[in-house]
Amino acid sequence: MRILIDINHPADVHQFKFFITDMKKRGHKFLIVARNKDVTFKLLEAYGIDYLPRKGYKGIFGKTIGLLKINSFLYKLSKKFKPDLLIGSSGDCYVAQISKLLKKPSIIFEDTEHSKIQNVLTFPFANKICVPSCFILNLGKKEVRYNSLKELSYLHPNNFSPNPKVLNKMGLKKNEKFFLIRFVEWSASHDIGKKNQFDKLKFIEDVKKEGKIIISSEGKLPKNLEKYKKDISPEDIHSLLYYAHMYIGEGGTMAAEAAVLGTPAVYINQLEMGYTNELRDKYGLIIQFDDFESNYEKIMKIIREKNIKNKLKKNVKDMLKEKDDPNAWMIKFIENFGGKE
Repeated sequence: MRILIDINHPADVHQFKFFITDMKKRGHKFLIVARNKDVTFKLLEAYGIDYLPRKGYKGIFGKTIGLLKINSFLYKLSKKFKPDLLIGSSGDCYVAQISKLLKKPSIIFEDTEHSKIQNVLTFPFANKICVPSCFILNLGKKEVRYNSLKELSYLHPNNFSPNPKVLNKMGLKKNEKFFLIRFVEWSASHDIGKKNQFDKLKFIEDVKKEGKIIISSEGKLPKNLEKYKKDISPEDIHSLLYYAHMYIGEGGTMAAEAAVLGTPAVYINQLEMGYTNELRDKYGLIIQFDDFESNYEKIMKIIREKNIKNKLKKNVKDMLKEKDDPNAWMIKFIENFGGKE
């Protein structure tokens, strides 16, 4: 089978990397197209995945123009590559739309219910929409549910082992207590209208009393916080998450990644998503606050709790016991689906 995958976000690289490797071994051919966002290219190169670059666009006007330009770009590539199947993740409307022009099937992997604009532009054109079993929305006949989480496609024990060398790279000692803090840039189409919630300066001053701080940030930081921002190789971030005492941040994906690795995740966001809700309500691996300022003391109380990570070990085991390995599921589903429209 000839498969085109559009990589729209760094998380997509993680999601598909083992799938691509395993499917290539089974004789399938791939064309990987990747948007120039954050560390996407670095990740693909680190994992030895060949790709063709494409642009990304910001803002409502930019994204509108970008829709036409990206569709045209992917259509031209597809006419040369002649894919049997097109795959995208999390509202990749480009793959879904051009699949109709090509009269070829498309599969979208989605886990973000609140991406309303993207979903409206994507779902009507996709042949199948694969979602985790905890997905809140009902997408009708096109929906295919799998008993797992997107994050387990690259963090399931079958595929992931933490690399202890990352500690030395970050100037950390074995068993040294540190907090990984993530600040995000609100510019995605589903983030328009929301504002950054963190009072960064006060927060960092309070947290650093409890342990070392490592900051990962999409946006620009105040000058006096730059010293906490580390140059983390993109392929090292999950090992760092594994060894962290706690993750604190606004990003749902990284909160879920921390959770499935057994690292307590304090998630500061008002958004309700199926995967974060399940990790919060069923497994107790995410602690969520929709408002930072009014819950400041509650958050600090959790941060000061000494043995919180050890208390979650059984929760992680229970979760892993109940969930499937998404890669094995993806391979079986897509090979059975083939080029069916």
